[in-house]
Amino acid sequence: MPIHPIEFRYGTPEMREVWSQERRLKNLVETEIALSKAEADLGMIPKDAAIEIEKTLPRVKWERVDEIENEINHDMMAVVKAISEQCAGDAGKWVHFGATSNDILDTATALQFRDAVSIMEEKLYRLLKILVKQSEDHINTVCCGRTHGQIGVPTTYGLRFAIWSSEIDRHIDRLQELKPRLLVGQMTGAVGTQAAFGKNGIEIQKKTMGYLGIGSVDVSNQLIQRDRHAEFVMWMGGVVTTLDKIGTEIRSMQRSEIGELEEGFGKKQVGSSTMPHKRNPIKSEQICGLARIVRGFIETELLNNTLWDERDLTNSSAERIVFPEGCILADHIINLGIKVLENLRFNQANIEKNLNLLNGLNMGEAIMIELTLRGVGRQEAHEIVRSAAMKSVEENVHFKDALLADKELAAVLTGDDIENLVDPYKYIGTAVEQVENLNQKLKAKYGNKI
Repeated sequence: MPIHPIEFRYGTPEMREVWSQERRLKNLVETEIALSKAEADLGMIPKDAAIEIEKTLPRVKWERVDEIENEINHDMMAVVKAISEQCAGDAGKWVHFGATSNDILDTATALQFRDAVSIMEEKLYRLLKILVKQSEDHINTVCCGRTHGQIGVPTTYGLRFAIWSSEIDRHIDRLQELKPRLLVGQMTGAVGTQAAFGKNGIEIQKKTMGYLGIGSVDVSNQLIQRDRHAEFVMWMGGVVTTLDKIGTEIRSMQRSEIGELEEGFGKKQVGSSTMPHKRNPIKSEQICGLARIVRGFIETELLNNTLWDERDLTNSSAERIVFPEGCILADHIINLGIKVLENLRFNQANIEKNLNLLNGLNMGEAIMIELTLRGVGRQEAHEIVRSAAMKSVEENVHFKDALLADKELAAVLTGDDIENLVDPYKYIGTAVEQVENLNQKLKAKYGNKI
């Protein structure tokens, strides 16, 4: 009976498969095979034994591994025995020669990380492509800028999307930087000295990882140091937090009283069991909610680096949860972000309505800057505009009228000047150029990936 929501509600089939029992066992056996090949290359075990060990890959089954583990109460040794009993002749006696459990376990985990990273990386390119397109499509869509939840000077939706795409670009950069530190295996033996491998230890590790297509640790003890894994979990936390930010903004802009954006809503979709009119931003809410779970894994994995001496087992149980759940949920969140941003709806009428909601008050900075350019001291100009703004609010008069009522200001600016200055479409600075410059940079950097 399914218990965890990942089993039936969250996660993509491709990422769930990476962390399935079957894939885990396959990676463990592949690692044992690579080790046997490396040892055969160096004359440590018979070449025929390595060939026979490789043949077991499709024959070793989880059911048998579980059966053995129930008898001996050791997960890795159960795999070793399951491989050995599938070997013809005496080849089975060479399985796991010189290795310790975490040589195999941690190296197999690196193979899972490699596949998980590949899935998320490809989706980040898709996400980036969507954000770049949205920034281009809405490069001239002027809207309210907001600080402290209050309407400020205008911005553009193009700039908002560009800010998000720039953030995703940095996450991709971070991923490229951390992959060489994350995607490594080890063959270091009981406490890291490689003593059981004799003089061939360093070469065995190099050859084993060469067969697997991943890097090698420089030094280690009985397990790969968890600062590497913690960095990856923190990276996932950063990615989902960016999507949390985007989801939070979409939810805010979908509020009934703002109504500038809306998630796509299916023809038969139901928003509420009791309020038939509801169109709720449920995908964005799910992004924001699940991001909290992924971020929560960061402290756990940081603590998994503080083990006793050459190792203990306190990290193992936690990581059986942190690694698969973190990757599955992060991938799920990225997937949701793609769907939301691809199907986002804009309400231009509400965007324009909100721009003019304050009757020009949000253009106070433009007035202040122009007064300064015409010879009024900046601080004095600020006070003139501030006083007019307070009068506009308290006496419920239009901002233009409140401005013109100030004789000092009226001596500098005419009614036509003010009319021009309170036009929000004329006060977006270099927003368009910033978006154009960023998109040009990203397209040159990623080419046909975006």
